[in-house]
Amino acid sequence: MYAPPVKDMLFILHDVLGFTHDELDMQTCEAVLEEASKLASGVLAPLNKSGDEQGAILDGDKVVTAKGFKDAYRSYCEGGWNAVPFDPKYGGQGLPWALAFLVQEMWQGANMSFGLCPLLNQGAVEAILSHGSQDQKDYYLPKLISGEWTGTMNLTEPQAGSDLGLLRTKAEKQGDGSYKITGQKIFITYGEHDLSDNIIHLVLARATDAPEDVKGISLFVVPKIKEDGGRNNVFCIGLEHKLGIHASPTCTMNFDGATGYLVGEENSGLKYMFTMMNNARLCVGLQGVAIAERAYQHALSYANERVQGRSFDSGERVVIAEHADIRRMLLDMQSKVMAGRIMAYSAAMEMDKSALGNEEARARVEFLTPIVKTWCTDMAVEVASTGIQIFGGMGFIEESGVAQYYRDARILPIYEGTNGIQAMDFVFRKILRDEGKMAKEFLTEMEGSVDSSYVKYLIDFGNHILLLAKDNNKDAIAWLASPYLKAFSTTLGGCMLSKASINNQSFQDISKYYSDFIMQNIRVTYK
Repeated sequence: MYAPPVKDMLFILHDVLGFTHDELDMQTCEAVLEEASKLASGVLAPLNKSGDEQGAILDGDKVVTAKGFKDAYRSYCEGGWNAVPFDPKYGGQGLPWALAFLVQEMWQGANMSFGLCPLLNQGAVEAILSHGSQDQKDYYLPKLISGEWTGTMNLTEPQAGSDLGLLRTKAEKQGDGSYKITGQKIFITYGEHDLSDNIIHLVLARATDAPEDVKGISLFVVPKIKEDGGRNNVFCIGLEHKLGIHASPTCTMNFDGATGYLVGEENSGLKYMFTMMNNARLCVGLQGVAIAERAYQHALSYANERVQGRSFDSGERVVIAEHADIRRMLLDMQSKVMAGRIMAYSAAMEMDKSALGNEEARARVEFLTPIVKTWCTDMAVEVASTGIQIFGGMGFIEESGVAQYYRDARILPIYEGTNGIQAMDFVFRKILRDEGKMAKEFLTEMEGSVDSSYVKYLIDFGNHILLLAKDNNKDAIAWLASPYLKAFSTTLGGCMLSKASINNQSFQDISKYYSDFIMQNIRVTYK
């Protein structure tokens, strides 16, 4: 089972990151989290394994979700959980992202296949709120925010992958101002399902006579059910059979002259897409934290119950949690989860400041986005794998349940721009754009929190990349991007754990392990 770590969440938010809010004291935050915890542990978590076993089923052009998902989604919406971070003007609760992230971690930890539906809906809300017309906001947002309708992102196509310049889906303008959308989209999470009455697709397509490559991409709203109540000509024609997240329908969507409505201006779709993508990237990083936490909890519970071997001291049989190597693996898992959690929550706090017009916070959250997305998702795969190792042979057997965490986590380094793409973004856009200014600010903050040799290493590494940029050696920079991002992220995690350990004994043990055993392994040959 899964128990949301409310105590750790609150400690990180308030004591480590110093969260304050005029209307949310610690007691109020705790009350919100306790209520969310009930739904996560009591309703969503029990469906995780059964959903994995049953999966979603395509029946004609309709998708039937796993048993219990419809009722769970109804409970989720009736509790107002879908509305937590959104604008009260459209029915949202207006709570800060800093608190919303804690709640969302619970959904993803309890049942990632379920949690993907509101995550994609969130991206659609952000896109329409930021770039839609007032009529589009008034019509779509109240129902998307309540959860009565759900949203999707329809981006890539079979021939395109991550290269959106290869998109072929067409949009032909009609006399009434609408467009006819024709083409096929793949890997569409919750593109079709039975949880809500309507599905609002955000679709990238090319208008007639649009420029080539990414400059000619526009963004359109394509509802499953049109305003007149008629069925739009967009259908699911296939479900992917995946390594994990079986209960989350990953659809191939066919648009055959479907009615769509332009969002913003023509040929600005790529810019609008990043409103959806940047938010989603942070949330995918948070998913990594969530599923790693669940893998850790499961492994810890098993280690405290499984009797095997004898104590070196007494010779008596002991649970495996008393074996030194098992203790090391558990501490490894716990330290990585905590480091990722602090990084993700820190980014959420910067999001709140940025929403108030703080430009420094906007720059910081942009800088943190590839860090959180990449480090936390790679970490999730590592932690889930370690969990299997603690179970031994039983970990490789589906019956134990731990293999699901690994299978589910494995998509995260691929989602919303692969981690290699994140590394390119980090180096070429976040480092070279300001010649390392923001990176140096973070490095200055790290000084005194971690061993100075690690900070010096990152400074030297970053300076080397800047020298390569002066020589216009882009290939060499690209070769170093992933190692540099990993080194930077790992050190930042150590810095944050060090701050968390100041007045907390359990975090002191975690921080010491992290510094002694993890950060010593970040050395990379880059010359």
